[in-house]
Amino acid sequence: MRVAIASALRSYTESREHVAASGATVGELLRSLDASFPGIRFRIVDEQERIRVHVRIFVNRELADLKRPVSEGDDVQILCALSGG
Repeated sequence: MRVAIASALRSYTESREHVAASGATVGELLRSLDASFPGIRFRIVDEQERIRVHVRIFVNRELADLKRPVSEGDDVQILCALSGG
């Protein structure tokens, strides 16, 4: 399936805005992404297997967790919040 990648993570995807990945859940999809783009999963998921606080994953415009089922044709977006002051 096609995954939209936040600009903050595109250094892992050779600057590509959209990449292909597979999996039955969001968690599996992130493992697939990491196989193609090593290191990207660690920027999205922490050591406790939770999506990092500054990252949001949407499937078909609905906020998703790692257990959320996905299938071919779903619209998946990985977004990062900006911070600073």
